[in-house]
Amino acid sequence: MKQASGKTASGKTTEEKKLKWWQLSLLGIAGTIGTGYFLGSGLAISIGGPTVLLVYLLAAAGTYVVFDALARMTAEQPEQGSFRSYAKQAFGNWAGFGSGWLYWFSELLIMGSQLTALSIFSRFWFPAVPMWVFAAGVAAVGLGIVFFGNKGFDRVENLLAVIKVAAILMFLALAAALLAGWIGGGKYTPKLPQGYKGFFPAGGIGLWSAFIFAFYAYGGIEVLGIMSYRLKNPEDAPKAGKVMLVGLASVYILSIGLAVIMVPLSAFNPKESPFMLALRSEHLAFVPHLFNGVLIIAGFSTMTASLYAITSMMLTLAQEGDAPRVFSKKWKEKYPFFALCLIAAGLTGAIMMSLWLPGKVYEYITTAAGLMILYNWAFILLSSGKLLKPSTLGAVKRWSGLILILVAVTGTLFYKLSRPGFYISLLIVVLIALWDWIVQHVRSKHAAVPYHSLHGGPGIRIKGIRLRKNKI
Repeated sequence: MKQASGKTASGKTTEEKKLKWWQLSLLGIAGTIGTGYFLGSGLAISIGGPTVLLVYLLAAAGTYVVFDALARMTAEQPEQGSFRSYAKQAFGNWAGFGSGWLYWFSELLIMGSQLTALSIFSRFWFPAVPMWVFAAGVAAVGLGIVFFGNKGFDRVENLLAVIKVAAILMFLALAAALLAGWIGGGKYTPKLPQGYKGFFPAGGIGLWSAFIFAFYAYGGIEVLGIMSYRLKNPEDAPKAGKVMLVGLASVYILSIGLAVIMVPLSAFNPKESPFMLALRSEHLAFVPHLFNGVLIIAGFSTMTASLYAITSMMLTLAQEGDAPRVFSKKWKEKYPFFALCLIAAGLTGAIMMSLWLPGKVYEYITTAAGLMILYNWAFILLSSGKLLKPSTLGAVKRWSGLILILVAVTGTLFYKLSRPGFYISLLIVVLIALWDWIVQHVRSKHAAVPYHSLHGGPGIRIKGIRLRKNKI
């Protein structure tokens, strides 16, 4: 991962801004479509029912508001630290420190969950191989891609984005063929929900609880914010986000809607993709193998995008003194070796935790990581209120986004598997806040002492501190 080697007079990088807006959209799709969509949608449907399509639309609107705010700040002032740098500018050092580390830990936990999911998918073909072997192998490949820089990352992510979109389009085509009777002899007869219970099997509370999983399917837009500083024209960032989110929302609604009318509600579960359930037919014996491969590709793609993002974030944190300076150093001046060593150690711990802990506890941690992402999205919206030019439309969008995020966060309190994740996320936030307070306190204490006075220069001593006399 190379940083720009120089800056123009305006402070813009001269070497890395080679992305066109459509390439950023592709990278956004690659970083967004993952296990949260292919697997998490099954959990959302099982607790929210057919009307879960509504919260997917609302989540798309909330995600757009967040990305629009982030993209506009990027267009005005591109920053490698992205939302973390904007939080620092808006509210001070404590906000930059907290936002950066909150994001870093949440993505680390998410990557641990993705590695475990990838291991489970891989054992579909190789059941005798231990899960940790797959997890370690996938982690090593992802670290290698990020280690060798943006060039390798862009190529791999663009390819994986095309594969994932092609797989979704294939699902849509096969589902339509099954419903039309072209495959399977008309086995799948559309069954539209009837009455209130048909649309709201768990009532309004169930729909509210499913909101977090709908938001989770769009998680990854902050990666676009981190990469937006590399655009050839930073003002194209809002356009890239609009195209990406409109495309994602359309595909999500259409594909999930097809799954809902093809599969009985009782069959949906968080362990199987709703799309594999929908295409389960004796006439499509190859589909489980094909979609298992797609799940692996999707999980690996989002994991690599997250890995890129937290590596970039660690470099920025270290460069600005919010992490040990050693993690900003690069081996041979271009490879982020030390930052990746720390991330590799964190991934090792996350893999071990996710493999050792019982299934439900593992889901709690994953939910907590998703909630922490939403906390960062709230930071983005609040920062935009301070940094962007005030406008009535901007205020309406910002507060609408904050309300949607609040609704999604509070909805986790009403579902038994996500409620513990809410408390875990609060605990992590408290720990980061405590460490943030300690760091800022130490900094302010050191800032009160002039540098030369610490080295015995001439001046006046007040309470044991030597103050140098001003020279005119």
